[in-house]
Amino acid sequence: MPDGSIDLRTDVAHPARMYDYFLGGKDSYDADRAAAEQALQDFPAVRLTARTNREFMRHATRYLTEQGIRQFLDIGTGIPTEPNLHQVAQGLAPESRVVYIDNDPIVLAHARALLVSSDLGSTAYIQADAGQPESILAAPELLATLDLSQPVAVSLMALLHFVPGDVYDIVNTLMAPLAPGSYLAMSHVTTEFDDGPDDPEGMARLLQVYVDRGIPVRPRTRAEVARFFEQLELVEPGVEVIHRWRNAGIEHPKSHDKKVSLYGAVGRKVG
Repeated sequence: MPDGSIDLRTDVAHPARMYDYFLGGKDSYDADRAAAEQALQDFPAVRLTARTNREFMRHATRYLTEQGIRQFLDIGTGIPTEPNLHQVAQGLAPESRVVYIDNDPIVLAHARALLVSSDLGSTAYIQADAGQPESILAAPELLATLDLSQPVAVSLMALLHFVPGDVYDIVNTLMAPLAPGSYLAMSHVTTEFDDGPDDPEGMARLLQVYVDRGIPVRPRTRAEVARFFEQLELVEPGVEVIHRWRNAGIEHPKSHDKKVSLYGAVGRKVG
C-alpha cells in the first residue's frame, strides 16, 4: 500500500478531490477547495448534483445485482465514500467481485477502504487511466478477480466528460471482450438544461471553473450520450436525467433537472 512518497499533485485541482469536497469529505487540498468554492459560487446546486450522482450509482448497482450481475468494473472510482459500489452489490449478493480503477494517487492512498470485501466476494484496486482501456483489461489484478467469460457490469459514473480523446472508442474497447449479458452503466454531464450559453444558473458556469484550472471537460447532449449505447440494448427508460431513471412514484419538480444536469443510462450487451 502507498506511503508518503506518493506525488498527490496537491498544487493542482483534481475532479476526484473536488467531488469529495462537494460530498462533504475531507480528502482535498487548498487548490481543490479553492476550485470547489468557486464552483459553488457559480453553480450553487453542485452539492445536490454530486449527491444525486452518488445515489444513481447505488440505484444502478442495485438494479444490476438484481439482474444477476456478480462482477463489476468501476472506472473513475473516486475517493471512497460509503457505501461504495462493492458494499451495495455485496449487500445483496455477497459473492460479488469488484475491480476499482482510478488515476488519482490519492484514491490509491485510500484504497484499503475499497478492499474490505465480504468473505464470499473479492475486490481489487488498479491505478490506471480510463484513456487506456486495453491496459485496464489486461491488468493482472483484473484478470485475477474477474472472469471475462461471464457477464461484467462496467460502471462509468460522471467520468467520460473529463476524458479527452475518442471516448466512444474507449467504451467500445471496454465492452468488446465482455460476455453477452454484460452491462454498461454511466452518468454524464450535460448543458441541455441551460437557458442559453450565458445562463447565470447554468451548468456551463460550473464547467468553466474546471476548464479555467486546466481540467478538460466536455458536456454532451442526450443524443450524444445515447451514442455510447448504440451496440447495446438500452434498459428502459433509456437515457434519462439521473434522478428520474427508474424512480417510479418519486416526483421531482422540473427545476430539479437543471440543478442536477446529469444524464444516466444502463445498457445490456446482447451478442
